[in-house]
Amino acid sequence: MDYQVELVARAFYEAEHEDFSWDGEAELVRDEFREYARNAIGLLHEDIGVLLLALQRAVAEEHPERSRAAA
Repeated sequence: MDYQVELVARAFYEAEHEDFSWDGEAELVRDEFREYARNAIGLLHEDIGVLLLALQRAVAEEHPERSRAAA
């Protein structure tokens, strides 16, 4: 997860500060972008869970025999 956080933080930083270097930035600033990245990753995981649940319900409604077979 730390690797993902670092990649997303760097991408956010570079999108906002095209003329500056992530590696040359103060640790305090990098930590701020890492927090943004953690929040974004967390929200994405929540959204994926909601989407999967909605897909499962949609399949169950379209194919009730599948949900009975799984039970």
